[in-house]
Amino acid sequence: MKLRFFVLPLAFVLLSITVQAQTGLYLNPVAVRISNSVADTGPYAFLGQNSKSQMFYGANLGGYHDFTHAASLGLGIDVRDAMLRGNNAGLNTFSIGVRLTAKPFAAPYKFYVEPAIGMGRTHSPNSPKHVTKVQPQIFAGVDYTIQKHIDWRMVEVGYSSLTTVNSANYGNPITISASHLLHISTGVVFRF
Repeated sequence: MKLRFFVLPLAFVLLSITVQAQTGLYLNPVAVRISNSVADTGPYAFLGQNSKSQMFYGANLGGYHDFTHAASLGLGIDVRDAMLRGNNAGLNTFSIGVRLTAKPFAAPYKFYVEPAIGMGRTHSPNSPKHVTKVQPQIFAGVDYTIQKHIDWRMVEVGYSSLTTVNSANYGNPITISASHLLHISTGVVFRF
C-alpha cells in the first residue's frame, strides 16, 4: 500500500521530465586553429612542413537531445561530426558528449557546456596516409531563441587535443606531441 504512494508521485515526476524533452539539429560553419609546439619537417607534416599552426575550416553537423529542460537547467546528450580542411590536409571528428544547459535570465538566452569524447581522423596534405586517434573535447556556447523552433547559435567555442598524422608515425626521429585545437562556430539550430 505504501509503495503506491511512492510510485504514483515518481511516475508524475518522470512524465513531466519526459514531456519537457527537446531535440535540436544543426549544421554550422566552424573555424579551427590547430597548433603544435614542434614543427614537423617531414613529408607527413599535417600542418605543413616547418609550420607550427594552421587554420582549418569546415562544418559541424550534429544534434542534441535534452532529456530535461526545466525553467533554468537542462541535461542531455550531443552527437556531432566535424569535417574540416586546411593546407590540403583533412580532419574529421566524430564525438558524443554530455550537454548541460542553463537559462538564468528571462531573456531567450540559453548557455551550454558539453564535455565530449570522440575519434579524430587526420590525413596529411602530401600523402593519402591517415591516423585515427581518441580526441577529448569541451564546448561552450550561447543559443538565442529567434522563433519557437529556431535558435541562433550566437557563438560556440571549443577546445580539444589530438595526435595528428605526422612524420614521427613513419620513421622520422623527431617527437611530435598532440596538437591543440581551438574551435569557434556560429549558426542556426532547429528544435523539435
